[in-house]
Amino acid sequence: MHSKGSLTRRGLIATAAAFGVAGAARAQQPAEVKIGLIVPLSGLYTRPGTVMRMGAQMGIEHINAQGGIKALGGARLRLVTIDCGDTTEKAKNAAQRMVAQEPDLVGATGSYLSSFTLAVTEVTERAQLPVVTLSYSDLLTERGFKFIFQTAATAGAQSAMGLPELMKLAQSASGKRPKTVGIVMDNTATSVATAKAIKEKLLDELGLELLFDEVWTPPLADATPLVQRVRSARPDLLLFMPNAVSDAKLGLEKLSEFGLGQGRIPTISFSITVAEPDMLQSVTPEVVQGLMTIVANWGSKGQEALMAELKAKYGEPWMTQNAISTYGDMWLFKEALEKAGKADRLAVAEALRNLDGAPSRYYPGGILKFDERGRRIGAGITIVQWQDGVPVTVYPPDLATAQPFWPKA
Repeated sequence: MHSKGSLTRRGLIATAAAFGVAGAARAQQPAEVKIGLIVPLSGLYTRPGTVMRMGAQMGIEHINAQGGIKALGGARLRLVTIDCGDTTEKAKNAAQRMVAQEPDLVGATGSYLSSFTLAVTEVTERAQLPVVTLSYSDLLTERGFKFIFQTAATAGAQSAMGLPELMKLAQSASGKRPKTVGIVMDNTATSVATAKAIKEKLLDELGLELLFDEVWTPPLADATPLVQRVRSARPDLLLFMPNAVSDAKLGLEKLSEFGLGQGRIPTISFSITVAEPDMLQSVTPEVVQGLMTIVANWGSKGQEALMAELKAKYGEPWMTQNAISTYGDMWLFKEALEKAGKADRLAVAEALRNLDGAPSRYYPGGILKFDERGRRIGAGITIVQWQDGVPVTVYPPDLATAQPFWPKA
């Protein structure tokens, strides 16, 4: 009787201990996991930052609705939004606040302009916080950093992939290839990187003569001197690179006013800025008709349901890179958290470094896999063209929602 009672007590103690271990394991699973979004929500670049927040919020909502992070017992994702302002100094200060005030972030995404992302990641690298970015500058992943992951093709890679395709389109549509080109650009990091790649290599490869290279500092006060340069040189092709919608509007309006619109001098851009919905607030569809831009991502074939939800939820008429890429970033963090098995920034960073090449549903080309620098392997591009008041994807063919055309007078 005494022996049986002792065994029973021992059994109860063992059972209690087992429950204690299981309970402790459950207690270690976080109820929520924080992801940072550091983007401009004030100043000159408020609009793109706001759209990035829309994409991130949609991604968070969809992931949580589908059961959260299963490896963490269904933990829900929570978005922590930080305004990085409209200067590199403000962006750096915002990053410092973020890492100080949000020590339990497992990762972050941002920061629209490459100039801002360069400043932010100087801070996040020291904090060993993994940052996913859609920013283009080649410099972002040339610094030897271990905690930055670039989902977009670099600026240099984008021009190398996109410009030859546009030259082929010009040849097939008009029967002749452009021979001369002019560049009008702002001095932000993305534009500088794009122009560098074009001038150092692509011009010679494509047989293009550079007639002029004009640069301004945002915000653009007066586009007249720039456009007068275009009018006097009359290039076959104009490369126009603004990163603020207000600058894009001023430049395109002035080109139209001087009779140098799409039919006169075909214009190509390298940022989403010229295809933002805000463009139509002061520029008529005729001014942008035929304008093309080479970008890392855009709402494309296969994403119709997402585009419809964005429109219904936020009133956005189409899905720019800012929304689709940042939406995809949330799923990228989910994938990393599932592989890491814990809400720890170092484990998440290691999981991102070792992703085994899952199909990339929300970024064109390639797979979810990063090289040793943090660049996404196989990252592709999209070419977007204004057609009848809407910028639509015209390249690559598997993602295109319309056929491209070359502007004619």
